[in-house]
Amino acid sequence: MRQQVQALDNGRCAYCHSPTAITGARLVVDHIIPESEGGETVLLNLCVACHACNEFKGSQRQGFDEVTERWVSLFHPRQQRWKEHFRWCADGGEIVGVSDTGRATVAVLKMNHEEVVFARRRWAAVGWHPPGEDLG
Repeated sequence: MRQQVQALDNGRCAYCHSPTAITGARLVVDHIIPESEGGETVLLNLCVACHACNEFKGSQRQGFDEVTERWVSLFHPRQQRWKEHFRWCADGGEIVGVSDTGRATVAVLKMNHEEVVFARRRWAAVGWHPPGEDLG
């Protein structure tokens, strides 16, 4: 099942879109709705995530959106389209939440921590990042 999940996510983190081909880091299978909350081990509830996104997400399903001042559901990679909730900043280093869900997910998963932003900017400088399908 791991290979099926990895294929669905094109070999990159379903949340921050960091590709394993660039990072060299193994992606982990994430239960979008945690098993502890009744989430099943089925394709519609599984995605692959980088270690950082997986660790920061943990069993959380909601986050606080500072703009609307509401608690909202985090991004669900199997039910929502990435481009409807996120975009890349001009230099490709940071992920910008463009919806309440996107903003809350960026905050909870710490998708713009210093080390990954630095790496993304270096990848962008040589044309490896951001993923082409995320643009436009």
